Amino acid sequence: MPRFMLTRRWVIGHVIVVLIVGGCVVAGFWQLDRLQQRRATNTRIEAQESMPPIELASLRASTGADDPEGLEYRRVQVTGRYDVAREVVLIGRTLGENDGNNLLTPLRLEDGRGLVVDRGWVPYSVQSPGSAAAAPPDGDVELTGVLLPAESNEVPAPGSPPSTEVASIDINRLQAQVPYRLEPVYLWLSSQTPRQAVSLPRTVPLPGLSEGPHLSYAIQWFAFATIGVIGYPLLLRREIRRRRPQREETE
Repeated sequence: MPRFMLTRRWVIGHVIVVLIVGGCVVAGFWQLDRLQQRRATNTRIEAQESMPPIELASLRASTGADDPEGLEYRRVQVTGRYDVAREVVLIGRTLGENDGNNLLTPLRLEDGRGLVVDRGWVPYSVQSPGSAAAAPPDGDVELTGVLLPAESNEVPAPGSPPSTEVASIDINRLQAQVPYRLEPVYLWLSSQTPRQAVSLPRTVPLPGLSEGPHLSYAIQWFAFATIGVIGYPLLLRREIRRRRPQREETE
């Protein structure tokens, strides 16, 4: 290596490049590890969702009443009565290319507990809970759907007023608005007996699973590392060629 590249400034530069390239490689493998974790999670979710429906009471008895992970992504059957008076509007949801809202309605179970049910999509014209345009059946209903984890878990401030509109499904927040105990998960409704007497809400397909951006991020990090491995030696070569005439003149 030429003498000038052993100076302190160049040594520091070499070290920085090595650290940057190493960091990019580590970040790339970390993203690949995250991808494998996501794929494993998706496989578990698909397996649980493909299982035949089970009564919610039986599932809760086998997994523990307050164990959300044991309930999540299981297809269940449940009977109860809708508590329309405590329905809330889940704003900013879509059905295909149509923007609108979803309706979250607690279902009073036979044992006195409650289960939040995402009953489906309504257009923006249905902006308030309890609308007659999307009223559920009176009396007992039998539901089938998939239990999903809450989208957020914020603890509401003491004394917070009840909300008629929410931006995410937060069981803790909804729990503060009802006098009975809610299940730690919510039900993504797929079928209901008796059926709706009105055309709304419209049933929404279960959200699809995604692997996330981890693979593309990994490719980006490895590309950055490759640029460093290839580009830095080319930069050094150009610098050597540029300085060679200067050295020859001084000799």
